[in-house]
Amino acid sequence: MTRKITLAAIQFTPTDDVQQNIDRVAGFVRDAAAKGADVILPPELFCGYYFCKTQEEEHFARAIEWQEHPAVHQLSELAAELGVVIPVSIYEKEGPLYFNSIVVIDADGTPLGVYRKSHIPDGPGYQEKFYFRPGDTGFRVWNTMKGRIGVGICWDQWFPEAARSMALMGADVLLYPTAIGAEPQDASLDTAARWRRGMQGHAVANVIPVVAANRVGNEQGQVFYGTSFITDETGEIVTDMDRHQEGVILATFDLDHVDRARAAWGFFRDRRTDLYEILV
Repeated sequence: MTRKITLAAIQFTPTDDVQQNIDRVAGFVRDAAAKGADVILPPELFCGYYFCKTQEEEHFARAIEWQEHPAVHQLSELAAELGVVIPVSIYEKEGPLYFNSIVVIDADGTPLGVYRKSHIPDGPGYQEKFYFRPGDTGFRVWNTMKGRIGVGICWDQWFPEAARSMALMGADVLLYPTAIGAEPQDASLDTAARWRRGMQGHAVANVIPVVAANRVGNEQGQVFYGTSFITDETGEIVTDMDRHQEGVILATFDLDHVDRARAAWGFFRDRRTDLYEILV
């Protein structure tokens, strides 16, 4: 039987009300599921405003243990009801440590575990190193009831070795929840196109569909540029959103066809690991 998977990305503007944001994501999940989605990706840190613009100690109070997080609990119930997979982005606290994390909820509502963002940015408007420790889980691929999914988080998307690692671990698709937009130090700098091209490159080099779900809109003066998209295994954008839309996009892929194409291109057959030198 042909293996098919329908992927969805959610794009919206969060408020700073946790429950309101969970409810909005739940509504988008219901919409995507009604259209046939199997895996539904909300954007990064959707439970509140993007708080990493500046360094403010009060924001550490936003972090919650992943097993206790209301978004994990409520979206687990919804995933079980609808039979869909939902990677849930949270600000995680574990003891004295703080992480930018994803909890992958399987289609029966089971939390499969946590991935902690490996690459942490630090720059004007995106001062994440103040809030997050670099992840300690390593890259992970999740064997869900709908397929094997690799999930990176925002800044991870710029690193080809992250995408390649997840592809080598057997991912059928790559997902990137994101919070990216204006660069406050340079109003003329617009990274939307290169942001897309970077992930399109991951799709090409690994012959794998890629989903990117971004925030959109103005959050207390910081504008997120949306432009969420889904590529096929050739890197072609098959569906996307603009800089203003809220909603969901979907695309369906034949995973057996993708597997054959990956084998035919030979990128994994011809890897020369004997020539690689890792500098530490």
